[in-house]
Amino acid sequence: MDLPFELHVAFRYLVARRKQAFLSLISIISMLGVMVGVMALLIALALMTGLQGELRDRIVGSAAHVYVQRPGDPGLENYEADIAVLRQVRHVVGAAPVIVGQGMISSARNDGAFVTIKGVLPALEGEVTNVARSMVSGSLDALEPAPEGIDGIVIGRELATKLGAFVGDDVELLTPRGTLSPLGMVLRPRPLRVVGIFNLGLFEYDEGYGFVHLDAARRLLGRERPDFIELRVDDLFAAQRVSDEISDRPGSEYIAQDWSDMNQSLFQALWLEKMAISITIGLIVMVAALNIVASLILLVMEKSRDIAILKTMGSSAASIRRIFMFQGLVIGLVGTTAGAIAGYGLIYVLDRYRLIQVPLDVYQISHVPFTLLPFDFIVVVTSAVVICFVATIYPSRQAARLDPAQALRYQ
Repeated sequence: MDLPFELHVAFRYLVARRKQAFLSLISIISMLGVMVGVMALLIALALMTGLQGELRDRIVGSAAHVYVQRPGDPGLENYEADIAVLRQVRHVVGAAPVIVGQGMISSARNDGAFVTIKGVLPALEGEVTNVARSMVSGSLDALEPAPEGIDGIVIGRELATKLGAFVGDDVELLTPRGTLSPLGMVLRPRPLRVVGIFNLGLFEYDEGYGFVHLDAARRLLGRERPDFIELRVDDLFAAQRVSDEISDRPGSEYIAQDWSDMNQSLFQALWLEKMAISITIGLIVMVAALNIVASLILLVMEKSRDIAILKTMGSSAASIRRIFMFQGLVIGLVGTTAGAIAGYGLIYVLDRYRLIQVPLDVYQISHVPFTLLPFDFIVVVTSAVVICFVATIYPSRQAARLDPAQALRYQ
C-alpha cells in the first residue's frame, strides 16, 4: 500500500542515517518520555481509584448506607413502626434498630481495650451490614438470648487477637453505667461470652467493635430505646437520594444521614490527592512534548536544504507543514501506545498478585489495590496524543515559512 507523500517523508526523517543519528536519538528519547509519562499516569490513577474504591466498599460493607433518627428524641420509642414506615421508601431493602455505646473489654489474658458496643437484632443486622457474612468463627445468630447463662458478644478478629479470647471464652465489659451501692454509684464489669469473631477487613471495626443483642445493650448501656435505625439501599450511590427523601418529605419526623456525608472528609481528601498526583505526573508528558518540539526544531534546521528543494519542486507550504506534524504525531502515537500497553500490563500484575503490601493498622487495608477505569484510560491516552500533536504546530509552521532562496543561497 502506497503511503501519502507527506507521511512517507516523515518516516524517512524519523529513521535518521549516519550524520543525522543524533536527531534519531532525540526522537527515541521523546518516545520514551511519552511512554513513561503515560504509563506512570495510568498507574497513579489506577492506584488512587483502587484505594478509594476499596475503602468505600469496606466502609459501606461494615456500616449501613443510611442512618435515621428522630430530632430531639433520646431514642426511638416504637422502632417497629418506624422500620415499617422506612421500608416503604424507594430503594430501601433493609432496616435495623441499633444502640451504640462505649466500654472497656478485658479477658483473663489481657488487662483491657476500649471497644464500641453495638446492640443489634441479629436477624435484621444481616440485612444492613456484612457482619453476618464476615464471620470467621461462631455466628451472629448466637447473640440471641439463651434461657439461662450470660449474654454473648461478637468481636472483631484484631480485638480477639489482642484479648487472646476466642469463641467460648469469657470476657468482662466495663461500661459507664454503674450499680448503686451503699458507697454510691460503682462501676462493675459485666461478664460476657464470646460467641463469634468477624473479619470485615477494616482495621477500625475489626479492632474496636463488639456486637451484642439489643436487649443486652439496653442492660449494659442503660438505654431503653434504640438510638437510631440503619438502612441499606439496593444502589450504593442512591443512598444520598434516599437520605434526602426521608429528611425533606413534608411532615417528616426523621433526620437522615448517608454514608457519603459521614465519610465526606476522607473521600474528598482522596479525590484531591488523586488530582494532585495526576497533575504532577502529567508534567512528565509535558516534558516529553517539549522534547518533541526540540527534536522537530533541530530537524527543521538540519533539513532546511531538503525543505527548500521540495518547495522548488512544487510542494506547498501546507504539505511541508503536514510532514513535520506527521512526524511528531508518529512519535506521540508510538510512545502513547507503548505506555498504555505497559501501564495496563503492570496494573494487572500489581493488582492480580497483590505485590504491594501495606500495614493494615495504618492504611485500613492489607495491600494496595489497582483499578483502572475505562474513562481514565481514554482520557489519559487522548490527552497524551493531543499534547504531542499540539507540540508539532510551532516547528511545522516554521518549516512551512522557510524561504527556499534563503535556504539555498550558501549551498
